[in-house]
Amino acid sequence: MTDQEINRAVQYVVASTSYGRDTVAQIITTGFAELSAMAATSSTQFDRPTLLEYVCRWTMAKTGQPEPLVREVLGCAGRWLDELYDALMREHPERQQKPD
Repeated sequence: MTDQEINRAVQYVVASTSYGRDTVAQIITTGFAELSAMAATSSTQFDRPTLLEYVCRWTMAKTGQPEPLVREVLGCAGRWLDELYDALMREHPERQQKPD
């Protein structure tokens, strides 16, 4: 993800929650960095709940933020990603992958 996309995710989460920008940015940057690293280096496919659990645990360990805060911020950021994905698929339906 680009810095601009991460900033949009941070803005979305800050507007949707009562948390400060710095805290939200730290959590999102840490969580999304690990998610990107996994996507680039792992050939294993994970279901969404398992992946979210791992990224939440990783982010809690790296940031020292409490579990409820990390889960809420990453959950909200996940909704932002879902909305972005849906919008991209409406614009470019040919890019949608078919299930195996």
